[in-house]
Amino acid sequence: MKEIETVGSRIAYENKWMKVREDKIRRTSGAEGIYGVVDKPDFVAIIPIEKDTIHLVEQYRYPVGGRYWELPQGSWEENDTAEASEVAVGELQEETGLVAGKIDYIGHIYQAYGYSNQGFHLFVATELKRSEQRLDQEEEGLVTSSFTLREFESMITSGVIKDATTISAYGYAKLKGVV
Repeated sequence: MKEIETVGSRIAYENKWMKVREDKIRRTSGAEGIYGVVDKPDFVAIIPIEKDTIHLVEQYRYPVGGRYWELPQGSWEENDTAEASEVAVGELQEETGLVAGKIDYIGHIYQAYGYSNQGFHLFVATELKRSEQRLDQEEEGLVTSSFTLREFESMITSGVIKDATTISAYGYAKLKGVV
């Protein structure tokens, strides 16, 4: 038996990247309420690392009105049946111009399951070679740079890096001993 039963649902908003729906729910006690849910497909996040160097991207994030450093990450809305590893390889080259000789799957993490069903598949990319960036229109202004792991960790603890995906992905990979 589910703890919360959906007794009705309506789409409040929809575009090619997401749907926002309002569900009417009933709890096991019989109490009714609503739940707002952001439906978004899973994405990938990639930790491109070689020795003591990590490669990041910086872009303007409209909802928070600023430019921030983060791991390369993304999804393919036009090809939602692509394997996560294929998307990771593509997003890495698209955003950083790097091609991974080796890409390892680390795990799946939910982004913010208090209001969204979206998660991300985490990969570590190594044996990196330079190629060309292939930015999408939505990535206009995206830049890439390399940092030592010490600089990167300092950027997290000092609040320069504020992206939850980047911080949780790195912590997860570090706890698993892969970075």
